[in-house]
Amino acid sequence: MAANDTIADMLTRIRNANLARHQTTEVPSTKMTRSIAKVLQEEGFIIDFSEKEEGTKKSLVIALKYKGKNRRPIINTLKRVSKPGLRVYSNRKELPRVLGGIGIAIISTSSGIMTDRDARRQGLGGEVLCYVW
Repeated sequence: MAANDTIADMLTRIRNANLARHQTTEVPSTKMTRSIAKVLQEEGFIIDFSEKEEGTKKSLVIALKYKGKNRRPIINTLKRVSKPGLRVYSNRKELPRVLGGIGIAIISTSSGIMTDRDARRQGLGGEVLCYVW
């Protein structure tokens, strides 16, 4: 399956795995998906992620995080903002605040993938990849 929007594919797989209360989910490994997984881990939305190789195919195994005995997913919503057909860029003054700062926006900046908070702190703008809360 050749998905040309690996980010949307990744978000959909995490969303589906969350709904089904899966422990882990697998997404194709690219530099972009690794960076996003790293941000999600640093922000406490996922437990961990690791890389798995099968022949030439590399994939990321993402360990999802739940809370309480009902195992409610930590991630309520994953929303793709910038799409291949419609890129959404934001300068540092106009970086989005997700749910008044409860959620995060993942931004692709010249210094790598980071949260809106980090981008604001470093005075960077960039492509708004997705919102997570």
